[in-house]
Amino acid sequence: MAGHANIVELQRFRTPHYPCPYLPGRTASLHYRILIELGSGDYEHMLRRGWRRFGCEFFRPACPACDQCRSLRLPVAAFRPSRSQRRALKRNADVEVVVQEPTLTAEHLRLFNAYHRFMHREKGWPPHRHNPNSYARSFLMGNWEFAREFQYYRQGRLVGIGLADVTAESLSSIYFFHDPAWRAESPGVFSILQQLAHARRLGLRYHYLGYWVADSQSMAYKANYRPHEILTRYPADDEEPEWRAVSAPSAEASARPKFSRTRPSAISGK
Repeated sequence: MAGHANIVELQRFRTPHYPCPYLPGRTASLHYRILIELGSGDYEHMLRRGWRRFGCEFFRPACPACDQCRSLRLPVAAFRPSRSQRRALKRNADVEVVVQEPTLTAEHLRLFNAYHRFMHREKGWPPHRHNPNSYARSFLMGNWEFAREFQYYRQGRLVGIGLADVTAESLSSIYFFHDPAWRAESPGVFSILQQLAHARRLGLRYHYLGYWVADSQSMAYKANYRPHEILTRYPADDEEPEWRAVSAPSAEASARPKFSRTRPSAISGK
């Protein structure tokens, strides 16, 4: 990106067309950028334009004849949880949250592989098993100052991992996986609300939830977090992004959430 000195880019490409995993009958494609250096401010510039990150891979939709994958973000100060979201917080009030730099342990691999075995069996996801090297390539590669990991413990046992990026202005959710035995208590909702709580404590403006697809059952849930904003299109680096505000519902979501206990020493504003 012109004028951005804190970026070292190795490669930029667009994938061949492939069947869309979210909308049957549609064709998908992604723009990729492989970066090995990126400052927090420059990453914020990319987040505003719809880019997401896995390891050193930064990507966003470039579908040939479809624009249903829309970037969605939450204005942190304006967010109010719904009744069902408050219930998820209450059900998980005993879960302890630790925020730190991303790590890799045997428990990480156990959780990830158990989660994907469950999703393969219950949702028909393709089989996906990580070993230490593949997990590191997907989630740990790159010396990113903004990378964070939310660890969730119940009775001293690790039950979930939420990976996220935290800049001076925003938090971007990357990936979440959990113990299948925890699934009935809405761990995904709980994780998003904990990340929102962290963003609020740091005084951040936005929480990016990735791509929202209205007609996809697995992606439509993101619109349940309100108020939110939708990126109208994916602009070039030198173009200003346009975000469209979606108002909060008037009846239900007026109270601020009461978030679960967090180890004070684990919260970092770096």
